Amino acid sequence: MESGRRRGLSSVLSSLSLLCVVLDLQLDGVLGATPVEIEHHLEMGRKLLAAGQLAEALSHYHSAVEGDSKNYLTYYKRAAVFLAMGKSKSALPDLSQAIQLKPDFLAARLQRGNILLKQGNTEEAREDFLAVVSETIPLFFYNPPTYFLKPDHILNQLRALFCSISCLLNLFFVFQLSPWDPESRELRAECYIRLGDPRKAIMDLTPATRLRADNRAAFLKLSQLHYSLGEHHDSLSQVRECLKLDQDDKDCFSHYKQVKKLSKQLDSAEELISEQRYQEAIEKYESVMRTEPNVAFYTNKAKERICFCLSAEEAVDICSEAHQREPQNIHVLRDRAEAYILQQEYEKAVEDYQEAREFDQENQELREGLERAQKLLKQSRKRDYYKILGVSRSANKQEIIKAYRKLAQQWHPDNFQSEADKKEAEKKFIDIASAKEVLTDPEMRQKFDSGEDPLDPENQQGGGGGREWPFGFNPFEGGNFHFKFHRH
Repeated sequence: MESGRRRGLSSVLSSLSLLCVVLDLQLDGVLGATPVEIEHHLEMGRKLLAAGQLAEALSHYHSAVEGDSKNYLTYYKRAAVFLAMGKSKSALPDLSQAIQLKPDFLAARLQRGNILLKQGNTEEAREDFLAVVSETIPLFFYNPPTYFLKPDHILNQLRALFCSISCLLNLFFVFQLSPWDPESRELRAECYIRLGDPRKAIMDLTPATRLRADNRAAFLKLSQLHYSLGEHHDSLSQVRECLKLDQDDKDCFSHYKQVKKLSKQLDSAEELISEQRYQEAIEKYESVMRTEPNVAFYTNKAKERICFCLSAEEAVDICSEAHQREPQNIHVLRDRAEAYILQQEYEKAVEDYQEAREFDQENQELREGLERAQKLLKQSRKRDYYKILGVSRSANKQEIIKAYRKLAQQWHPDNFQSEADKKEAEKKFIDIASAKEVLTDPEMRQKFDSGEDPLDPENQQGGGGGREWPFGFNPFEGGNFHFKFHRH
């Protein structure tokens, strides 16, 4: 019971993090001026962080800390980058240093309290949380700083937020006495919604639907919350429960029509993708964005899947746009990496796979994709059969043969007179013949596409015996070349 109360209280207090970050941004530049150079690094760090370029942002914050080790904000902002990268252990020393430099820095105390709580250091976390509660609520509710008095709506928003927090604190005590009171659960769910935590609101509303005989309002609210989170199947299920209680409920029926339409479009689009009907799937996802333009999840999802469907050149553009909207979406990074591979831009493919793995180290698909991209990059620095023939990686057999015939005719050694030209043509002709041999053999092409050169002696088992040339032709036998190219 005690641990449950502790988790609940820490959850409420963690909601203050967003507020304190807002306050920090308002205070930035008011409390203590910094040198121009430091401000430059902080500004670059902010921009890069917003763009999802965490490593680059961290580099600028390192420079800011080194330039001014007495500025609490530089430590706090670097800690924010560490947290965005999922490195809470690295963030902890910076937060502690920020608090040491400025003991009443509430945003840092909240962040540190959350980390300590997750690490199991409950007593230390409790000290940070109590410091925030004791100083924050009286300060801003009863005696707001003068720079928050204008405009008035900012102060009103802060007061509303603190009212929600106070409401939650009171409700925790109510729940100890009456844990199954539906009205208390609905009220607490509303507080969570105002604090921007729909997941916790769902956890309260779900049992509340069973604690009243006719709780259509709770079913509708649950459906709306699931819908806002992109969980359209759950949203459809909850609004149907509302209509079971009253099929003529106008609010529930109106929402049902919207959810049903969108859910049908999403399911249809995924079915088209599974059937490799990509152009139709793209059109369906474009319909999704028209049906629901106001919920970011569905626009982001549509762009992610359109990125998956498009050809390589188009995919890079749409995937890049989707990446800007969701910098940590591993599916977007994976799809863009594959598009780069089709464009034979292997370095960029490796970079995307590496970035995706920063967000999910355990994902086997990303690990295998990175290994393949790295092999292809290494391979491209040796001999790339696609480039030799001037065809794309998606070229079919007919396209490969056509390219081979044209180049073989162009670079046949008999076409050249001088010894130097013949040697250069001989080398190119060998590469052209090798490329055709590999890319027209399904098994050899599969090996090459996975990053292994089947004609590389290092990759062949056994050894000795030499290699066989296509058509029984060996350009090194004799001094004269008698191979003639035939059109079919």
